[in-house]
Amino acid sequence: MDENCLFCKIIAGKIPSKKVYEDDKVFVFEDISPKAPTHVLIIPKRHVVGLKEATPEDAEILGYCQLIAAKIGREHGIEDGYRTVYNVGPRSGQSVFHLHLHLLGGRDMTWPPG
Repeated sequence: MDENCLFCKIIAGKIPSKKVYEDDKVFVFEDISPKAPTHVLIIPKRHVVGLKEATPEDAEILGYCQLIAAKIGREHGIEDGYRTVYNVGPRSGQSVFHLHLHLLGGRDMTWPPG
């Protein structure tokens, strides 16, 4: 845990969030500025700064986050179309430097994004 990390504080319950799911590996909560009817963040409980800092040892949690996204997609009835996104670095819009996967769905998605 990084004591200065916003998401680590959310996982620890020091900052409130609208929890959607939790298990021993990940914590999932609603984005505070949703860009779709379903917009949740899936974050590993172990602090990883971001995708570019991830190591081969992080491969399992990266895949696990995607599987949790699929589970939540089923539970929210958005299997007809959703997007999963890892923003990498400030130019992509990453503002919290704790690895997190966005799950967005419940509306038509356009291409190219952003």
